Amino acid sequence: MSVEITSPSGQRLLSYLSGFVENSDFTKELLQSEGVEFDNLYQLTEESLNQNFVDTATWALERWENELDIPVDKNKPVSERRSVIKSKLRGSGPATIELLKSVARSYERGEIDVIDTVGQYFFEIRFIDTLGAPPNLRDLQAAIEEVKPAHLEVRYGFRYLTVAEVEAMTLQQIENTTMDKFAWG
Repeated sequence: MSVEITSPSGQRLLSYLSGFVENSDFTKELLQSEGVEFDNLYQLTEESLNQNFVDTATWALERWENELDIPVDKNKPVSERRSVIKSKLRGSGPATIELLKSVARSYERGEIDVIDTVGQYFFEIRFIDTLGAPPNLRDLQAAIEEVKPAHLEVRYGFRYLTVAEVEAMTLQQIENTTMDKFAWG
């Protein structure tokens, strides 16, 4: 009976040994069991390291949220929780158009134009990379509210399909478009 080494770490360990022991079943069994342990250790180390970065964190998102005073909602998708964390990390400094855009970009489909209405005490945010409202809109609005100047109102503009755009679509394209992309009334 020949023992097979399936563990990547076990195979790597075998490559370090001289040729006369690589046919030993005892050596192969030993390297396979040690290799599995090294593979598990590597996986756990990688997983732990991933928690230090917002884009790869999973179980440590709660730690990030607590550190940034963000309400923890474990029912939210991980991608939305990451967006809130990234926007909070980006949202410091003087309130500029670039800061607003940076905060919005941390959200899915959050590419925006900021229209400054000088002297009118409001500015408008228009979503340019999505039709209808982007997902996680309430969190994005809360993040914008947190970084915008307190004396300015913010208004949101959404883009919907026009009649001309719909008329140019094929029946298949229309069937694949969700209803929230159409402007009614």
